[in-house]
Amino acid sequence: MKKSDIAKRMARQSRTSVGEAADCLDRLVQEIVAGLRHGQDATLPGLGKLTVRPNGDLTIDREGPPRRD
Repeated sequence: MKKSDIAKRMARQSRTSVGEAADCLDRLVQEIVAGLRHGQDATLPGLGKLTVRPNGDLTIDREGPPRRD
């Protein structure tokens, strides 16, 4: 799925413009990346938990079976 697809879905669900949704998505990604750079885990409901190992590798601990929307 592309960023534009995610932004369109977010805009529909939140009844905002695609531009506002894309800005929100950008801020979310920036916050996740910043947290990971500072050693914080990031839990993404429906996907799993992103963790940075001490050697700098990024791991994903997935949650259960994938959701179908």
